[in-house]
Amino acid sequence: MGLEIASGASGAGRRPRIVARLDAATMRFVLASASPARLALLRAAGVDPEVIVSGVDEDAATGPPGELALVLAEHKAHAVADRLALAPQAGTTLVLGCDSVLEREGVAFGKPRDAGEAVTRWRQMRGEQGWLHTGHCLIALNADRQDHRSISALASATVRFGTPSDAEIDAYVATGEPLEVAGGFTLDRLGGWFVEGIEGDPGTVLGLSLPLLRRLLLDLDVSVPSLWPR
Repeated sequence: MGLEIASGASGAGRRPRIVARLDAATMRFVLASASPARLALLRAAGVDPEVIVSGVDEDAATGPPGELALVLAEHKAHAVADRLALAPQAGTTLVLGCDSVLEREGVAFGKPRDAGEAVTRWRQMRGEQGWLHTGHCLIALNADRQDHRSISALASATVRFGTPSDAEIDAYVATGEPLEVAGGFTLDRLGGWFVEGIEGDPGTVLGLSLPLLRRLLLDLDVSVPSLWPR
């Protein structure tokens, strides 16, 4: 299989990527995330990935919200890809890493540290809007695991929050759900009651933009239908 080093799509200072045609017939797809929303999105879209959690410390990285989401996605994908590279296997392996960060007034918000922080955050953001950034990093490993092909990109969407009462906020936080997700809210679960609208791809808010992932796959010469069950 011929390989060609190309400049990385994710910007200066990031790893170069290697462009080559992949063998879809023997492809393995790995999601480097424990997010049930991301897994559900992929399954509903015809891809049933293997889940391998990266173990990356999300609190160790800093930076502007969008950049932070992208860097963490890359760290997660590379952590899993490096682990998989130690075990040769037939065919190509695709590793997808994602990370989401809520931005409000230029500040990055990940998962609330405790219930008190979640309550405070919701009382501040009700009736307001924020920007949900989701970084995506897709890595391809060839059969002998000697070559990494990596490409990454960021998707962003505007979130308009509703105006839940103090009692509703307390009840929502008491479920524990806000402590599990970036920004302290969900769109597809209980938090959906308190989100008025989304501008952009709703998948970005759920943690994975399928249109963006399709473009990343095409950049690695992988067609979406090749990942569907046969």
